[in-house]
Amino acid sequence: MHKELTSDCGNCFGLCCVALPYAKSADFPLNKNAGEPCRHLCSDSRCSIHSELRGNGFRGCIAYECFGAGQHVSQVLYEAKDWRTDPYIASEMFLVFPLVQQLHEMLAYLKQSIHVNERKSLASELKKMYNETIALTELTPENILKIDLTSHRAKVNVLLVETSSTYRDGYETKKNQKKQVDYSGANLRGRDLKGKDFRGALFIAADLKMSDLRRVDCIGADFRDADLSGANLKEALFLTQSQLNSAKGDLSTSIPPDFTIPKHWLIS
Repeated sequence: MHKELTSDCGNCFGLCCVALPYAKSADFPLNKNAGEPCRHLCSDSRCSIHSELRGNGFRGCIAYECFGAGQHVSQVLYEAKDWRTDPYIASEMFLVFPLVQQLHEMLAYLKQSIHVNERKSLASELKKMYNETIALTELTPENILKIDLTSHRAKVNVLLVETSSTYRDGYETKKNQKKQVDYSGANLRGRDLKGKDFRGALFIAADLKMSDLRRVDCIGADFRDADLSGANLKEALFLTQSQLNSAKGDLSTSIPPDFTIPKHWLIS
């Protein structure tokens, strides 16, 4: 993952801990409204239980990734003005942040698409779309609020789907087989899953130990509590750090070089 598209909490004003709502569930132990600071957010924008989020029931925080939107909104769009000391901008900042997060997520996928694409014509289209998306993130907050994200995401998605098809070509068999999306709790241990389209699939608590996940499309896949011990994800497409953070694994799990082994994998 490229640095500018990776969260840097030290240069953010804890926006994800304030702007976003969450509901009491398996991912959060309580309810919080949008615009309401999390009870664990410190005055220096740090989390008081950051090293113990999983044990305290805040798995949703571990699985969240802003793709660098937090520091971009805090330091660039609002020129380091803290919502605490400038309440006038707070409500607008909390609306802008999730929009920029979506744009940055698109940028992360486009960046990876450019990197893996061997088709010059498609690579050119991807670079053009990447630059168009960058331009949207550089608009004023007022104009960012006017962006038609649904329309822009649809254009980006066309290129991501084409990239996925090209990248996985020759690996996946049974192309006409009906796509399965719910693998929750499934036993997929040791399975050869190379080149599968797992876009939006549910792998909650699935057993993927020792499975071969090279060249699979992971965009939007839910790996919460999936066991990836010994699995091979080195060439997985559209994999995110947050997906790994939400899963289980160990030192024998093969992950792409730009990713970090989650701390809870080391002590499980």
